[in-house]
Amino acid sequence: MEKKDLKPAGVFHYFEEICQVPRPSKKEEKIIAFLKAFGEKHKLETKVDEAGNVLIKKPATPGMENRKTVVLQSHVDMVCEKNNDVKHDFLTDPIETEIDGEWLKAKGTTLGADNGIGVATELAILADDSIEHGPVECLFTVDEETGLTGAFALQEGFMSGDILLNLDSEDEGELFIGCAGGIDSVAEFTYKEVDVPAGYFCCKVQVKGLKGGHSGGDIHLGLGNANKLLNRFLSQTFKKYNMYLCEIDGGNLRNAIAREAHAVPEADKHALRTDLNVFAAQAEAEYTVADPDLQFTLESENPRAKAIDKDTAKRLLQALYAAPHGVYAMSQDIPGLVETSTNLASVKMKPGNIIRIETSQRSSIESSKQDIATMVRTVFEMAGASVSFGDGYPGWKPNPHSEILEIAAESYKRLFGVDAKIKAIHAGLECGLFLDKYPSLDMISFGPTLQGVHSPDERMLIPTVQKFWDHLLDILKHIPAKN
Repeated sequence: MEKKDLKPAGVFHYFEEICQVPRPSKKEEKIIAFLKAFGEKHKLETKVDEAGNVLIKKPATPGMENRKTVVLQSHVDMVCEKNNDVKHDFLTDPIETEIDGEWLKAKGTTLGADNGIGVATELAILADDSIEHGPVECLFTVDEETGLTGAFALQEGFMSGDILLNLDSEDEGELFIGCAGGIDSVAEFTYKEVDVPAGYFCCKVQVKGLKGGHSGGDIHLGLGNANKLLNRFLSQTFKKYNMYLCEIDGGNLRNAIAREAHAVPEADKHALRTDLNVFAAQAEAEYTVADPDLQFTLESENPRAKAIDKDTAKRLLQALYAAPHGVYAMSQDIPGLVETSTNLASVKMKPGNIIRIETSQRSSIESSKQDIATMVRTVFEMAGASVSFGDGYPGWKPNPHSEILEIAAESYKRLFGVDAKIKAIHAGLECGLFLDKYPSLDMISFGPTLQGVHSPDERMLIPTVQKFWDHLLDILKHIPAKN
């Protein structure tokens, strides 16, 4: 199979086009300009709000003017993750896609199908005048991945639809009617630089090879967290070898499970290598199913003159050990749904002798979201760190009696002969914020099958894109008339 032969042709054409346009979160200027130019080229009403959200309107096909207005919605930004051995500048370089069997993926980077495939689908609908539909508004929001900024900033009256179809789900054949809310917690330690005694052995310890993944959609899979694993080893050896910690770094994005981490310790014995071999064997055995490619490495480094003071290093390692990570509670209402979780996302050394730990908490219950965030705050405050919270975002309470849900479910059964699965999702969606501004919206979320999102292993199952497309067009054809 070659990329030019992929079906539906229009969707894959536009997906390949937007893969040429850099669109990291908070750096969406180029994709916004692309969308404005697209709207103008196709002579469609196009507007951009102060946040950078784009709305492109398309009139109904003849005879369908009295149907309810449908908003098709996707976010334009993408998570920018790459393998360490890959040279790629997400601000300037296109995403290089390739076909692997029935999957489309990128060469060593995130693919950006989250949520580029939704964007491409909307563009294909806007460009094709043979599709039957009532009035359509295509909403493209910015900065979903790092703060839901676009959805937060959306003003009342910017769009006028009755129904919203969010195209940002990742399992074909599943219709989502609810999602978790979330909040970010950031802890900061301030340290003093101290001199490292002469004659110490300096090395770089690395954790790599983990799958990583989405901190909402993949948190229940038992995947390894590089920050937790690295800290576990450092905690075992810190006292044993009178260790000095010179550098620590792990993870990147608050909504991604940490795949890689490293530290530069100095110790007064060379037996550290033996200890790492023993620890690596134990950890690799623990993760032989969930993360079979987990690796630990140790390389000699030139001695460092300065290190984190011992007291701060001890409190940091203890806090990272005690900080929860993973599933905290399962839903009592929806079997198999994670209700509450927390992700120990990143550990970074910042200017001004600051060590910053970023975490994110999710829950479909607001009080539980606050509870798990307070638990995380308490751990770090007990260790002497200062802790701050982000604004957070609301969940989306399921409505099992939704009109558009009934239409979508009937459509799926009619097209494919099986029932679609009706589900809620632990990952965050923008839908909860839309309901704040537009409380009468009737919404569902669906999409083709994606795996490994937020990591360089991200891939999209090609045959499911056609099914997703056929389903969406059938839904648009059966939108009811206005009351």
